[in-house]
Amino acid sequence: MKMFPVYKQFDIEPVRGEGPYLWDEDGNKYLDFYGGLAVISVGHSHPAFVRTIQQQMEAPGYYSNAVPNRLQDEVAERLGKSSGYEEYQLFLCNSGAEAVENALKLASFQNGREKIIAFRNGFHGRTSAAVNVTDNENIQAPINRNLDVEILPLNDFEALAETFSDTDICAVIIEGIQGIGGVHIPETEFLQHLRKLCTENGATLILDEIQSGYGRSGRFFAHQFAGIHPDLITVAKGMGNGFPIAGVLISPDFEAKSGMLGSTFGGNHLASAAGIAVLDIIEKENLLENAGRIGDYLISNLQSISGIADIRGKGLMLGIEFPFPAGEIREALLYKQRIFTGSSSDKNTLRILPPLTFTEDHAEQFLDALTKVLNYYE
Repeated sequence: MKMFPVYKQFDIEPVRGEGPYLWDEDGNKYLDFYGGLAVISVGHSHPAFVRTIQQQMEAPGYYSNAVPNRLQDEVAERLGKSSGYEEYQLFLCNSGAEAVENALKLASFQNGREKIIAFRNGFHGRTSAAVNVTDNENIQAPINRNLDVEILPLNDFEALAETFSDTDICAVIIEGIQGIGGVHIPETEFLQHLRKLCTENGATLILDEIQSGYGRSGRFFAHQFAGIHPDLITVAKGMGNGFPIAGVLISPDFEAKSGMLGSTFGGNHLASAAGIAVLDIIEKENLLENAGRIGDYLISNLQSISGIADIRGKGLMLGIEFPFPAGEIREALLYKQRIFTGSSSDKNTLRILPPLTFTEDHAEQFLDALTKVLNYYE
């Protein structure tokens, strides 16, 4: 049996990781400016993270949600304090797509409506409902195209007002910062207006913080720059530093009913232990502050490099746009400079998603490598 192909792969297989670095089987060392697609939040093989997982393996590594699990309660308490959402409830699951599925379901349970607003270049997952609100028909099978979804331009106040005036909206789903779409940021005024419209019309506001959350922007959640409170917040990726864990933060306005949501593996003992370890490290090492500081440092220095058309993002979630396709730049960075970076659906934009533990020295290594690569194209 062969593996079903998923993504186009580089011909480098990491066999070891430590902090911001990876090594292949030949001993070559790579700087990870990709973080496994924003998943590696506190660095590869962080000693405290590894120790926590090892210790939990010697206790119950798994049992179902049919029994109490105090680790889940600790995840919820710690996440509430770290994010500023202590009054919310937490549903734990396994992946970002699953979190989005359950958030959309909760919204429809809450108001009994069906129509969803999403945004161009948005990405929310590949499962049935999540892929419906994702702006990419290439990954939607015929069986998926069954939701009433309106895809609007990001930051378009007029289109938003027109859509709200036409019908009862169940929910609006928007990323704190668009990731796969090329790192585009919702304007502060747009998010604030969106919050106002949802409140006035009884619609649920869902903030997808799967990629932009957990400190990546320099705040715990990217939407917090706009000073708003969504009804539902989806989280995953950096939540477990590589261990599958995800969740939905649920406003206290939502009535909890037993059996409404469920998950076999969600919030299992190992996953919860991983989630607690990540929050510990983020707090103890001041990683939110570090992400904001190193992100500002990168943006400031990138602005002085010729050959860059635009720089977008916040903290350690950046998009570097070139006046030509970024694929060759990405390959040159990997094969000639040994630096992993990310692509996007915008072929001219390179995505930067390193661990939140990055230092100025790591940033300088990347800046120097990018300058060398771009000099080749001048």
